[in-house]
Amino acid sequence: MTARPVPLCALAVTALAGCLALTLTTGGTLGNRPPLYGWYAADAVLFALSLLALRRVPQRQVARLVLAGGVLVAAVGLLAPPRTSDDAYRYGWDGKVQAAGGSPYARAPGDPALARLRDAGRFPVGDGCAGWDERRTADGACTRINRPAVHTIYPPLAELWFLAQHPFGDGVRVAQAAGAALAVATTGALLAVTGGRRRAALWAWCPGVAVWAVNDAHVDALGALLTVAGLGWAARGRAAAGGAALGAATAVKLLPVLALPGALSGALSGALSGARSRRPTRADLRLLGAAAGVFVLSYLPYLALSGTGVLGYLPGYLREEGYRQGHLERFGLLRLVLPDRLAPWAGAALLAALVWRVLRHGDPARPWRGALTVTGGALLLAAPAYPWYGLLVVALAALDGRWEWLAVPAAGQLLYLAGGSRVQQLAYGAALLVIVVVSVRRAGRWPRPVGAQMTEV
Repeated sequence: MTARPVPLCALAVTALAGCLALTLTTGGTLGNRPPLYGWYAADAVLFALSLLALRRVPQRQVARLVLAGGVLVAAVGLLAPPRTSDDAYRYGWDGKVQAAGGSPYARAPGDPALARLRDAGRFPVGDGCAGWDERRTADGACTRINRPAVHTIYPPLAELWFLAQHPFGDGVRVAQAAGAALAVATTGALLAVTGGRRRAALWAWCPGVAVWAVNDAHVDALGALLTVAGLGWAARGRAAAGGAALGAATAVKLLPVLALPGALSGALSGALSGARSRRPTRADLRLLGAAAGVFVLSYLPYLALSGTGVLGYLPGYLREEGYRQGHLERFGLLRLVLPDRLAPWAGAALLAALVWRVLRHGDPARPWRGALTVTGGALLLAAPAYPWYGLLVVALAALDGRWEWLAVPAAGQLLYLAGGSRVQQLAYGAALLVIVVVSVRRAGRWPRPVGAQMTEV
Protein backbone atom coordinates (compact mmCIF):
# COMPACT_ATOMS: atom_id res chain seq x y z
CA MET A 1 0.00 0.00 0.00
CA THR A 2 1.46 3.36 -1.03
CA ALA A 3 2.01 5.86 1.77
CA ARG A 4 -0.05 9.02 1.61
CA PRO A 5 2.25 11.91 0.64
CA VAL A 6 1.03 14.58 3.07
CA PRO A 7 1.32 12.48 6.27
CA LEU A 8 4.67 11.13 5.08
CA CYS A 9 6.01 14.63 4.48
CA ALA A 10 4.60 15.87 7.79
CA LEU A 11 6.34 12.97 9.54
CA ALA A 12 9.63 13.86 7.88
CA VAL A 13 9.39 17.51 8.93
CA THR A 14 8.43 16.47 12.46
CA ALA A 15 11.49 14.22 12.60
CA LEU A 16 13.61 17.14 11.38
CA ALA A 17 12.18 19.39 14.10
CA GLY A 18 12.82 16.71 16.73
CA CYS A 19 16.42 16.33 15.63
CA LEU A 20 16.87 20.11 15.68
CA ALA A 21 15.40 20.20 19.18
CA LEU A 22 18.01 17.72 20.37
CA THR A 23 20.72 19.62 18.52
CA LEU A 24 19.86 22.84 20.30
CA THR A 25 19.31 21.39 23.76
CA THR A 26 21.93 18.63 24.02
CA GLY A 27 24.09 18.88 20.92
CA GLY A 28 26.98 20.99 22.12
CA THR A 29 27.87 24.68 22.05
CA LEU A 30 30.60 26.85 20.62
CA GLY A 31 32.57 25.92 23.73
CA ASN A 32 31.98 22.19 23.09
CA ARG A 33 32.02 21.80 19.33
CA PRO A 34 32.58 18.08 18.59
CA PRO A 35 28.95 17.01 19.23
CA LEU A 36 27.71 19.64 16.78
CA TYR A 37 29.26 17.92 13.76
CA GLY A 38 27.14 14.80 14.10
CA TRP A 39 23.94 16.64 15.00
CA TYR A 40 24.30 19.11 12.12
CA ALA A 41 24.89 16.24 9.70
CA ALA A 42 21.74 14.48 10.95
CA ASP A 43 19.76 17.71 10.59
CA ALA A 44 20.98 18.10 7.01
CA VAL A 45 19.96 14.53 6.08
CA LEU A 46 16.47 14.95 7.53
CA PHE A 47 16.14 18.31 5.77
CA ALA A 48 16.95 16.66 2.43
CA LEU A 49 14.50 13.82 3.11
CA SER A 50 11.79 16.34 3.98
CA LEU A 51 12.34 18.16 0.69
CA LEU A 52 12.16 14.89 -1.23
CA ALA A 53 8.92 13.96 0.54
CA LEU A 54 7.48 17.37 -0.34
CA ARG A 55 7.89 16.62 -4.04
CA ARG A 56 5.05 14.08 -3.85
CA VAL A 57 2.63 16.43 -2.09
CA PRO A 58 -0.13 17.80 -4.37
CA GLN A 59 0.47 21.43 -5.24
CA ARG A 60 -2.78 22.62 -3.67
CA GLN A 61 -1.54 21.42 -0.26
CA VAL A 62 2.04 22.62 -0.51
CA ALA A 63 1.70 26.17 0.83
CA ARG A 64 -0.05 25.18 4.06
CA LEU A 65 2.39 22.35 4.69
CA VAL A 66 5.45 24.51 4.03
CA LEU A 67 4.14 27.26 6.31
CA ALA A 68 3.19 24.86 9.11
CA GLY A 69 6.57 23.17 8.91
CA GLY A 70 8.28 26.56 8.88
CA VAL A 71 6.48 27.56 12.08
CA LEU A 72 7.52 24.29 13.72
CA VAL A 73 11.18 24.60 12.69
CA ALA A 74 11.34 28.23 13.80
CA ALA A 75 9.73 27.42 17.15
CA VAL A 76 12.40 24.80 17.85
CA GLY A 77 15.01 27.56 17.80
CA LEU A 78 13.41 29.01 20.94
CA LEU A 79 14.08 25.96 23.11
CA ALA A 80 17.47 27.08 24.43
CA PRO A 81 19.59 30.21 24.86
CA PRO A 82 22.00 30.94 21.98
CA ARG A 83 24.34 27.99 21.53
CA THR A 84 26.85 29.13 18.94
CA SER A 85 26.84 32.95 18.88
CA ASP A 86 26.76 35.78 21.41
CA ASP A 87 25.67 38.53 19.00
CA ALA A 88 22.17 38.70 20.51
CA TYR A 89 23.61 40.06 23.76
CA ARG A 90 24.97 43.03 21.81
CA TYR A 91 21.60 43.56 20.12
CA GLY A 92 19.75 43.95 23.40
CA TRP A 93 22.49 46.19 24.78
CA ASP A 94 22.34 48.51 21.78
CA GLY A 95 18.56 48.76 22.18
CA LYS A 96 18.93 49.50 25.88
CA VAL A 97 21.52 52.23 25.26
CA GLN A 98 19.24 53.90 22.72
CA ALA A 99 16.23 53.69 25.02
CA ALA A 100 18.33 55.47 27.67
CA GLY A 101 19.01 58.33 25.24
CA GLY A 102 22.49 57.28 24.12
CA SER A 103 24.02 56.24 20.82
CA PRO A 104 25.59 52.79 20.37
CA TYR A 105 28.00 54.41 17.92
CA ALA A 106 29.38 56.73 20.60
CA ARG A 107 30.42 54.47 23.49
CA ALA A 108 31.54 50.85 23.81
CA PRO A 109 29.72 48.48 26.20
CA GLY A 110 32.75 48.35 28.46
CA ASP A 111 32.83 52.12 28.90
CA PRO A 112 32.50 52.92 32.64
CA ALA A 113 30.12 55.77 31.71
CA LEU A 114 27.54 53.11 30.81
CA ALA A 115 28.06 51.04 33.96
CA ARG A 116 24.62 52.10 35.24
CA LEU A 117 23.02 50.16 32.38
CA ARG A 118 24.76 46.89 33.17
CA ASP A 119 22.50 43.97 34.06
CA ALA A 120 23.03 40.41 35.25
CA GLY A 121 22.03 38.90 31.90
CA ARG A 122 24.86 40.59 30.03
CA PHE A 123 27.25 41.26 32.93
CA PRO A 124 27.06 38.12 35.09
CA VAL A 125 28.61 38.12 38.54
CA GLY A 126 29.94 35.17 40.51
CA ASP A 127 30.15 32.48 37.82
CA GLY A 128 33.89 32.75 37.33
CA CYS A 129 33.51 34.25 33.85
CA ALA A 130 34.45 30.89 32.33
CA GLY A 131 31.61 30.37 29.86
CA TRP A 132 32.23 30.13 26.13
CA ASP A 133 30.32 33.39 25.69
CA GLU A 134 31.99 35.34 28.53
CA ARG A 135 35.01 37.63 28.67
CA ARG A 136 36.41 40.47 30.79
CA THR A 137 36.07 44.18 30.12
CA ALA A 138 38.96 46.59 30.65
CA ASP A 139 37.73 47.38 34.16
CA GLY A 140 37.52 43.68 35.10
CA ALA A 141 33.78 43.14 34.76
CA CYS A 142 32.52 39.91 33.20
CA THR A 143 30.32 40.30 30.13
CA ARG A 144 28.58 38.20 27.48
CA ILE A 145 28.77 41.05 24.96
CA ASN A 146 31.39 40.35 22.33
CA ARG A 147 34.08 42.93 21.63
CA PRO A 148 33.09 45.03 24.68
CA ALA A 149 35.91 47.51 24.04
CA VAL A 150 34.52 48.74 20.71
CA HIS A 151 31.30 50.47 19.71
CA THR A 152 28.73 48.76 17.55
CA ILE A 153 29.22 47.60 13.96
CA TYR A 154 25.57 47.40 12.96
CA PRO A 155 23.95 49.76 10.41
CA PRO A 156 21.14 52.13 11.48
CA LEU A 157 18.04 50.11 10.60
CA ALA A 158 19.43 47.19 12.55
CA GLU A 159 19.81 49.59 15.48
CA LEU A 160 16.20 50.73 15.05
CA TRP A 161 15.15 47.08 15.06
CA PHE A 162 16.98 46.57 18.37
CA LEU A 163 15.31 49.69 19.78
CA ALA A 164 11.88 48.47 18.65
CA GLN A 165 12.37 45.26 20.64
CA HIS A 166 13.30 47.09 23.85
CA PRO A 167 9.71 47.67 25.13
CA PHE A 168 9.30 43.89 25.17
CA GLY A 169 12.52 43.39 27.13
CA ASP A 170 16.18 43.52 26.25
CA GLY A 171 17.20 39.91 26.90
CA VAL A 172 18.22 37.34 24.34
CA ARG A 173 14.83 35.62 24.53
CA VAL A 174 13.21 38.71 23.01
CA ALA A 175 15.78 38.71 20.21
CA GLN A 176 15.11 35.02 19.59
CA ALA A 177 11.36 35.60 19.46
CA ALA A 178 11.94 38.41 16.98
CA GLY A 179 14.11 36.05 14.92
CA ALA A 180 11.36 33.42 14.89
CA ALA A 181 8.83 36.02 13.73
CA LEU A 182 11.19 37.10 10.94
CA ALA A 183 11.80 33.50 9.87
CA VAL A 184 8.07 32.78 9.58
CA ALA A 185 7.39 36.13 7.89
CA THR A 186 10.08 35.35 5.31
CA THR A 187 8.44 31.98 4.64
CA GLY A 188 5.16 33.82 4.04
CA ALA A 189 6.87 36.29 1.72
CA LEU A 190 8.53 33.48 -0.23
CA LEU A 191 5.22 31.68 -0.65
CA ALA A 192 3.61 34.91 -1.85
CA VAL A 193 6.36 35.73 -4.35
CA THR A 194 6.66 32.18 -5.71
CA GLY A 195 2.91 31.52 -5.79
CA GLY A 196 3.08 28.83 -3.11
CA ARG A 197 5.78 26.79 -4.80
CA ARG A 198 7.67 23.99 -3.07
CA ARG A 199 10.98 25.79 -3.24
CA ALA A 200 9.92 28.06 -0.35
CA ALA A 201 10.71 25.08 1.88
CA LEU A 202 14.40 25.60 1.18
CA TRP A 203 14.13 28.49 3.62
CA ALA A 204 11.20 27.42 5.80
CA TRP A 205 12.67 24.04 6.77
CA CYS A 206 16.36 24.87 6.54
CA PRO A 207 18.16 23.86 9.78
CA GLY A 208 20.35 26.94 9.43
CA VAL A 209 17.30 29.18 9.80
CA ALA A 210 16.45 27.58 13.15
CA VAL A 211 20.06 27.90 14.32
CA TRP A 212 21.24 31.21 12.87
CA ALA A 213 18.04 33.25 12.58
CA VAL A 214 16.18 32.02 15.67
CA ASN A 215 18.42 30.40 18.27
CA ASP A 216 21.38 32.70 17.63
CA ALA A 217 18.92 35.48 16.65
CA HIS A 218 21.04 37.07 13.94
CA VAL A 219 19.63 40.28 12.50
CA ASP A 220 20.56 39.03 9.01
CA ALA A 221 17.07 37.50 8.97
CA LEU A 222 15.55 40.98 8.77
CA GLY A 223 17.77 41.79 5.80
CA ALA A 224 16.68 38.55 4.12
CA LEU A 225 12.99 39.36 4.60
CA LEU A 226 13.36 42.85 3.16
CA THR A 227 15.39 41.49 0.24
CA VAL A 228 12.72 38.92 -0.63
CA ALA A 229 10.06 41.62 -0.51
CA GLY A 230 12.16 44.02 -2.57
CA LEU A 231 12.90 41.50 -5.31
CA GLY A 232 9.26 40.40 -5.36
CA TRP A 233 8.10 43.97 -5.90
CA ALA A 234 10.78 44.56 -8.52
CA ALA A 235 9.61 41.50 -10.46
CA ARG A 236 6.08 42.91 -10.45
CA GLY A 237 7.18 46.27 -11.81
CA ARG A 238 6.89 48.15 -8.50
CA ALA A 239 10.30 49.73 -8.83
CA ALA A 240 10.08 52.34 -6.08
CA ALA A 241 8.78 49.87 -3.48
CA GLY A 242 11.35 47.28 -4.51
CA GLY A 243 14.19 49.77 -4.33
CA ALA A 244 13.05 51.07 -0.94
CA ALA A 245 12.97 47.55 0.50
CA LEU A 246 16.41 46.73 -0.88
CA GLY A 247 17.79 50.00 0.49
CA ALA A 248 16.31 49.17 3.87
CA ALA A 249 17.79 45.66 3.73
CA THR A 250 21.23 47.16 3.06
CA ALA A 251 20.76 49.52 6.01
CA VAL A 252 20.16 46.46 8.21
CA LYS A 253 23.21 44.45 7.13
CA LEU A 254 25.33 45.73 4.25
CA LEU A 255 25.44 42.39 2.44
CA PRO A 256 22.01 42.79 0.72
CA VAL A 257 23.49 45.49 -1.50
CA LEU A 258 24.72 42.52 -3.54
CA ALA A 259 21.09 41.74 -4.45
CA LEU A 260 20.66 45.13 -6.13
CA PRO A 261 22.15 44.08 -9.50
CA GLY A 262 19.56 41.32 -9.63
CA ALA A 263 16.79 43.88 -9.25
CA LEU A 264 18.33 45.71 -12.21
CA SER A 265 18.68 42.54 -14.31
CA GLY A 266 19.03 43.33 -17.98
CA ALA A 267 19.32 47.07 -17.39
CA LEU A 268 22.26 47.25 -19.78
CA SER A 269 20.94 44.85 -22.38
CA GLY A 270 18.14 44.85 -24.91
CA ALA A 271 17.97 41.07 -25.13
CA LEU A 272 14.28 40.99 -24.34
CA SER A 273 13.37 43.57 -26.96
CA GLY A 274 15.73 42.37 -29.66
CA ALA A 275 17.85 45.53 -29.63
CA ARG A 276 21.57 45.36 -29.02
CA SER A 277 21.47 47.61 -26.00
CA ARG A 278 19.35 50.07 -24.16
CA ARG A 279 19.79 52.73 -21.57
CA PRO A 280 18.44 52.18 -18.06
CA THR A 281 14.72 52.87 -17.96
CA ARG A 282 12.91 55.24 -15.64
CA ALA A 283 11.90 52.23 -13.57
CA ASP A 284 15.57 51.32 -13.14
CA LEU A 285 16.35 54.84 -12.02
CA ARG A 286 13.40 54.89 -9.61
CA LEU A 287 14.58 51.65 -8.08
CA LEU A 288 18.13 52.93 -7.66
CA GLY A 289 16.94 56.27 -6.33
CA ALA A 290 14.61 54.67 -3.80
CA ALA A 291 17.31 52.29 -2.59
CA ALA A 292 19.90 55.04 -2.21
CA GLY A 293 17.38 57.41 -0.62
CA VAL A 294 16.25 54.97 2.07
CA PHE A 295 19.83 53.96 2.82
CA VAL A 296 21.05 57.56 3.19
CA LEU A 297 18.01 58.76 5.14
CA SER A 298 18.37 55.92 7.63
CA TYR A 299 21.83 57.17 8.54
CA LEU A 300 20.92 60.83 9.06
CA PRO A 301 19.56 60.63 12.65
CA TYR A 302 22.57 58.68 13.84
CA LEU A 303 24.94 60.89 11.88
CA ALA A 304 23.54 63.87 13.75
CA LEU A 305 24.12 62.12 17.07
CA SER A 306 27.47 60.44 16.46
CA GLY A 307 29.14 62.00 13.43
CA THR A 308 31.57 59.69 11.66
CA GLY A 309 31.09 57.21 14.51
CA VAL A 310 28.20 55.78 12.45
CA LEU A 311 30.81 53.74 10.58
CA GLY A 312 30.92 51.71 13.77
CA TYR A 313 33.52 49.03 14.16
CA LEU A 314 33.40 48.08 10.46
CA PRO A 315 36.99 49.12 9.58
CA GLY A 316 38.35 47.34 12.62
CA TYR A 317 36.18 44.32 11.94
CA LEU A 318 37.56 43.96 8.42
CA ARG A 319 41.10 44.04 9.79
CA GLU A 320 40.26 41.59 12.56
CA GLU A 321 38.57 39.12 10.22
CA GLY A 322 41.53 38.85 7.87
CA TYR A 323 40.54 41.13 5.00
CA ARG A 324 43.58 43.39 5.39
CA GLN A 325 46.54 43.31 3.02
CA GLY A 326 49.56 41.91 4.81
CA HIS A 327 47.36 39.87 7.17
CA LEU A 328 45.03 38.27 4.65
CA GLU A 329 43.08 35.24 5.87
CA ARG A 330 40.05 35.29 3.55
CA PHE A 331 39.75 34.67 -0.23
CA GLY A 332 40.87 31.09 0.33
CA LEU A 333 40.04 29.75 -3.14
CA LEU A 334 41.79 32.62 -4.91
CA ARG A 335 44.82 32.28 -2.68
CA LEU A 336 45.25 28.74 -3.97
CA VAL A 337 46.30 30.13 -7.33
CA LEU A 338 47.34 33.73 -6.65
CA PRO A 339 49.71 35.57 -4.31
CA ASP A 340 47.99 37.06 -1.28
CA ARG A 341 48.48 40.62 -2.49
CA LEU A 342 46.55 39.89 -5.69
CA ALA A 343 43.70 37.83 -4.23
CA PRO A 344 41.46 40.76 -3.10
CA TRP A 345 41.91 42.53 -6.43
CA ALA A 346 41.11 39.37 -8.35
CA GLY A 347 38.04 38.86 -6.14
CA ALA A 348 36.86 42.40 -6.87
CA ALA A 349 37.37 41.88 -10.60
CA LEU A 350 35.46 38.60 -10.63
CA LEU A 351 32.63 40.11 -8.62
CA ALA A 352 32.47 43.04 -11.05
CA ALA A 353 32.26 40.54 -13.92
CA LEU A 354 29.33 38.79 -12.23
CA VAL A 355 27.55 42.11 -11.74
CA TRP A 356 28.16 43.06 -15.37
CA ARG A 357 26.80 39.74 -16.59
CA VAL A 358 23.63 40.11 -14.53
CA LEU A 359 23.11 43.68 -15.73
CA ARG A 360 23.61 42.60 -19.32
CA HIS A 361 21.92 39.22 -19.43
CA GLY A 362 19.78 38.91 -16.31
CA ASP A 363 16.07 38.22 -16.46
CA PRO A 364 14.01 41.10 -14.97
CA ALA A 365 11.09 38.71 -14.47
CA ARG A 366 13.30 36.68 -12.12
CA PRO A 367 15.56 39.22 -10.41
CA TRP A 368 16.37 36.77 -7.64
CA ARG A 369 18.44 34.68 -10.05
CA GLY A 370 20.91 37.49 -10.66
CA ALA A 371 20.82 38.41 -6.98
CA LEU A 372 21.70 34.82 -6.05
CA THR A 373 24.53 34.69 -8.58
CA VAL A 374 26.14 37.89 -7.29
CA THR A 375 25.54 37.28 -3.58
CA GLY A 376 26.54 33.63 -3.61
CA GLY A 377 29.49 34.38 -5.84
CA ALA A 378 30.70 37.09 -3.48
CA LEU A 379 30.60 34.70 -0.52
CA LEU A 380 32.47 32.03 -2.48
CA LEU A 381 35.15 34.57 -3.32
CA ALA A 382 35.49 36.12 0.13
CA ALA A 383 34.99 32.84 2.05
CA PRO A 384 33.70 34.34 5.32
CA ALA A 385 33.82 32.33 8.53
CA TYR A 386 30.30 33.21 9.69
CA PRO A 387 27.54 30.94 8.34
CA TRP A 388 24.70 33.36 9.13
CA TYR A 389 25.94 35.59 6.31
CA GLY A 390 24.49 32.79 4.19
CA LEU A 391 20.94 33.41 5.41
CA LEU A 392 20.54 35.77 2.47
CA VAL A 393 21.75 33.03 0.11
CA VAL A 394 19.21 30.60 1.63
CA ALA A 395 16.38 33.07 0.97
CA LEU A 396 17.53 33.72 -2.60
CA ALA A 397 17.95 30.00 -3.27
CA ALA A 398 14.38 29.50 -2.07
CA LEU A 399 13.16 32.19 -4.46
CA ASP A 400 14.96 30.59 -7.41
CA GLY A 401 14.74 26.91 -6.49
CA ARG A 402 18.51 26.47 -6.77
CA TRP A 403 19.14 24.17 -3.81
CA GLU A 404 22.79 23.69 -4.75
CA TRP A 405 23.62 27.17 -3.45
CA LEU A 406 22.88 25.99 0.08
CA ALA A 407 26.40 24.55 -0.10
CA VAL A 408 27.71 28.09 0.46
CA PRO A 409 26.31 28.62 3.98
CA ALA A 410 27.12 24.98 4.72
CA ALA A 411 30.76 25.75 3.91
CA GLY A 412 30.60 28.75 6.22
CA GLN A 413 29.22 26.56 9.00
CA LEU A 414 32.04 24.03 8.67
CA LEU A 415 34.65 26.79 8.65
CA TYR A 416 33.02 28.43 11.68
CA LEU A 417 33.31 25.24 13.70
CA ALA A 418 36.66 23.92 12.50
CA GLY A 419 38.57 27.04 11.45
CA GLY A 420 41.84 27.17 9.57
CA SER A 421 42.99 28.09 6.09
CA ARG A 422 42.91 24.50 4.82
CA VAL A 423 39.33 23.99 6.01
CA GLN A 424 38.35 27.28 4.36
CA GLN A 425 39.71 26.12 1.02
CA LEU A 426 38.28 22.61 1.26
CA ALA A 427 34.82 23.73 2.43
CA TYR A 428 34.34 26.52 -0.09
CA GLY A 429 36.02 24.46 -2.81
CA ALA A 430 33.50 21.67 -2.22
CA ALA A 431 30.67 24.22 -2.30
CA LEU A 432 31.90 25.56 -5.64
CA LEU A 433 32.14 22.03 -7.03
CA VAL A 434 28.56 21.23 -5.97
CA ILE A 435 27.26 24.43 -7.59
CA VAL A 436 29.14 23.87 -10.85
CA VAL A 437 28.21 20.18 -11.19
CA VAL A 438 24.52 20.67 -10.39
CA SER A 439 24.29 23.79 -12.57
CA VAL A 440 25.85 22.02 -15.55
CA ARG A 441 23.53 19.05 -15.16
CA ARG A 442 20.59 21.38 -14.71
CA ALA A 443 21.47 23.05 -17.99
CA GLY A 444 21.30 19.65 -19.69
CA ARG A 445 24.93 19.52 -20.73
CA TRP A 446 25.53 16.22 -18.95
CA PRO A 447 23.20 13.22 -19.16
CA ARG A 448 21.15 12.64 -16.04
CA PRO A 449 21.18 9.18 -14.47
CA VAL A 450 17.96 7.22 -14.65
CA GLY A 451 15.76 8.01 -11.67
CA ALA A 452 17.40 11.33 -10.85
CA GLN A 453 14.73 13.53 -9.32
CA MET A 454 16.01 16.37 -7.25
CA THR A 455 17.26 18.91 -9.80
CA GLU A 456 14.97 21.68 -8.62
CA VAL A 457 12.73 21.95 -5.61
